[in-house]
Amino acid sequence: MDKIFLYGMKADTLIGVYDWEREQLQTLSIDLEIGVPEKTAHSDHIDDTVHYGDVCNAVRKSLREQRFLLLEALAEHIAELVLQDFGALSVRVRVIKPGILADVREVGVEIERTASEDNG
Repeated sequence: MDKIFLYGMKADTLIGVYDWEREQLQTLSIDLEIGVPEKTAHSDHIDDTVHYGDVCNAVRKSLREQRFLLLEALAEHIAELVLQDFGALSVRVRVIKPGILADVREVGVEIERTASEDNG
């Protein structure tokens, strides 16, 4: 399986368990690794792959419209979106929430899902 990746994508959303976290949008950094069929490399046709520009736009739009308490739930939401809406074979999602804790550069979560898993 081949992979497409997006590293360091910025997206804004309301996230957090504390009231002060939910008062304004926070900018997250998101890394995605998306599994695509190997035929993509041979066909040279956009319809045979996952269009990373469309993925980026869809993730940003969805996160602007959603509210989350936990990074884990946000990461699961992104994984489901990529698998269901874009037909990816697999996806690894890494979400980073920078500067949220004193003396900690960033906190985050990483999950990996495949199309064969029950994501419901």
